[in-house]
Amino acid sequence: MGSYYDIDAILTDAQKVPCTFDLDVPGLGYLDENTGGDVIMSGTRVSIPLWLSTLLAVQRLGPSSSPLCTLDLPPSISPRVLNALKADAKTVDLRAQAAHFYELAARVLELFEEEEIVDVLSETFKKRAAEIADHAHNPRGALGEGADFLKGLDEMERQLFRAAHDSSKAIRIWMGEMKKS
Repeated sequence: MGSYYDIDAILTDAQKVPCTFDLDVPGLGYLDENTGGDVIMSGTRVSIPLWLSTLLAVQRLGPSSSPLCTLDLPPSISPRVLNALKADAKTVDLRAQAAHFYELAARVLELFEEEEIVDVLSETFKKRAAEIADHAHNPRGALGEGADFLKGLDEMERQLFRAAHDSSKAIRIWMGEMKKS
């Protein structure tokens, strides 16, 4: 997790993830928009912010009781998305899945032990990082066919693009100064 003041960490923790309540919990009925009651019933599936779902998933009412809810994998790292990433990572619009896709996945994977997801996301980042670097160093690439790819970058990838673009620009300026002297 990032710094307490890190806006990306705050926005990541605010993303909604699905969870299923394992017990009837009084006072949380407002979390389920479909019921008008005060009690959220066992088996109810709701989407709540990540920070709240992690707290409820580890909270127990007693030493031998089960947790209040079970955290489910968010749709952004569902098997459908993972299969698309395996097929061609460059064509998947990660921003449409989650603005902070990699941060969300990292936070969720702190709670789940899913080695396959880690492997897929790791390969995805490597493939997309190479494409991002290519677009950052080729100014015309971002304008033509690469525009759709760049629109689908999540926040971490956008920061990577900015850093690669700025460094490429700085090297061109430096090379121009070297030619002058």
